[in-house]
Amino acid sequence: MRFGVGINAACYGGSVATISKTELIKLDIAQRLELIEELRESIVDESNEGATLPLSAADRELLEQRLREDDEDPDAAIPWSEAKARLRQPRAIR
Repeated sequence: MRFGVGINAACYGGSVATISKTELIKLDIAQRLELIEELRESIVDESNEGATLPLSAADRELLEQRLREDDEDPDAAIPWSEAKARLRQPRAIR
């Protein structure tokens, strides 16, 4: 198996050689960012194929609560562009 970031994971009899966390941390920033993107894409691909993402009961309840709130009052939501602008505003330190 070959990752785009220059990491080789040799396959032996169906198993993949282990790459340690220490070795991954030694990659330069660009390589780590590329690996993150590849991992994210693989998660999206698997979820599109029907795989479910693990959620705790609390996370699942929070998502269900937010969906109910949106269904009950869709006008309370703000556009992503406004949310992003709010997040980028400097905040005073208390």
